[in-house]
Order: sequence, then C-alpha cells, then structure tokens
Amino acid sequence: MADSPTELRAAFRSGVSGPTSGLAPGYAQANLLVVSTDWAYDVLLFAQRNQAACPVLDVTDPGSPATALAPGADLRTDLPKYRVWRDGDPVGEPTDVTDLWREDLVAFLVGCSFTFDSVLTRAGVPWRYPGRNVAMYVTDRQCRPAGRVHGPLVVSMRPVPEELVDTAVRITTLMPRSHGAPVHIGPAAELGIADLTRPDFGDQAIFEPEDVPVFWACGVTLQAAVMASRPDFAITHAPGHMFITDLREQI
Repeated sequence: MADSPTELRAAFRSGVSGPTSGLAPGYAQANLLVVSTDWAYDVLLFAQRNQAACPVLDVTDPGSPATALAPGADLRTDLPKYRVWRDGDPVGEPTDVTDLWREDLVAFLVGCSFTFDSVLTRAGVPWRYPGRNVAMYVTDRQCRPAGRVHGPLVVSMRPVPEELVDTAVRITTLMPRSHGAPVHIGPAAELGIADLTRPDFGDQAIFEPEDVPVFWACGVTLQAAVMASRPDFAITHAPGHMFITDLREQI
C-alpha cells in the first residue's frame, strides 16, 4: 500500500481496512470521537482536563465531516474501520458511517502515539509490533471528570530495551500532541494491569529478554469514557484504525 496520506485515505474510502500502525511515517495519526452537540462541551472539557490522553488536534463544526488536518478528506469514509456506540455499548464496526452521520454531530480528532513510532525507530528504538496493533490496557487510574464524561485512563504499551528507555522518554516528551512522555515505566501491576499478555485492545506485545514495558497515555481513553458515561450515540475509530492526517510529525 502507498504511504502518502492522500493515497491511504483513498484506499480506506474504497473499502481497504486494517490497523494503521507503521503507515504514512512522518505524518500524524489521530483518534476520532464523534458525539452530538449536546455532549460536545463535556467532551471538550474532559479532553482539556486530561491532555496527556486527549491532546486535541481539531474539533469540527456541527454536521461537518471535514477537518483542517486533511483538506478534502471525509471523516465519514476515510478511516479504515469505525466503531459505533449506542448508550455506551458497541453495536458495529463499519468501514463507512455516511448513513449514520447527522447535522448535530461534532467530531474530535485527538493525537495518537502511532505518530512517534517512526521517530523512535529512527532513533534506534526497535519496533516490536510490525504488522500488528499496539497493546492497550485499561488502568485503575481515573481521569479527571468533566460534566457527564468520566472514565479510566487507557494506556498503550511498547516493550523497550532497558538501555534505550531514556531515549524513548526524551523523544516522546518533545511530542505532546502525540501523548508526550510515558505515564509509567516498569511493573504493570502499578497501573492495575493484571496480565500483560491479555490487552484490552490491540494485540499481545512481543518482548525480548532485555525489554521493559513502557506505558503511554492513549486516546482510546475516550472510548473508555464512552463506555463509562454512556452517551446515547457516538462514533469512534476502531482501536488501532486511525485517521491519517496531512499534519507532519513535530519534534
């Protein structure tokens, strides 16, 4: 598959689907959450109060499927897979949500850690999940609530060789729009994660003997908030199936 954001979005629009990790290196990827205008302020306030997990890149006008992050793109068709929610429960994972779009819907695009993976790779940090989805876990840490929106912090985890942990921390600290520095390094139990071999989202990670688990705040926190807060209707990306923007990674 071609690597340019425009070509990738066109492929997704035509029905191609799959995780976006490793695609379009050098460009920012984004989480998607779409809610009614009735919920939009609470979501915006939640994101502002939990910026490590929810670094907002763009918020659309009500009813608009367009985003300044990729002129000409359509948020209804240009992701590889969506997740549709009703009353906090997932009810489907279509590849096109045009028929579900309404004039009162507002879309939030939030930074994604997939954006810094190519930067880490260039710095010599090995990528342990080529062709796979990153492992994601629901923690026992509660986010700061906002109005009706509340829920636990979700983290992504990457195995990093112990001698390169400082490099990974230094690089990602410089990328706050992609979740920034890790929120935890080391034993998963300190985040309330009982078993690293059983992620709540994504695929099981592959560890080498010298690796330690490094955890970053994750935009799937917004999906955990949907499950906890139970808005009557929402659309998100399917975990790992991100919106690829025209925004260049920044460090």
